[in-house]
Amino acid sequence: MKTISIEKITFKKKLSMIEQFSIKDFLFRWVGEPTEGLDDFLPLEYTENVFAKMEAKQETTLLINEDELFRYATITEDNQIVIGVLDSNKELKHRIISLDEVLIGKHS
Repeated sequence: MKTISIEKITFKKKLSMIEQFSIKDFLFRWVGEPTEGLDDFLPLEYTENVFAKMEAKQETTLLINEDELFRYATITEDNQIVIGVLDSNKELKHRIISLDEVLIGKHS
């Protein structure tokens, strides 16, 4: 995953139902298609606070790269999938997911 500065990203203000479903479908595949389904494994809710995103509920604890806490996924105006994570210092980082990671399902 490539880390990118927030100033270089243009987030969408609204996501269509198709875009919301696409994010959920991507995340389901990316985390390895859990048998319990994405809604139980990683409950998400659609929010438009600052920008549109599929945000993890507060009780969710999906760790990425062993020390980053998943917070949300969204799509940029350039149709790139971006995830927001909190690092071990509780600093928000943004990662662009590459096509290879989408196809392989690599998240750690």
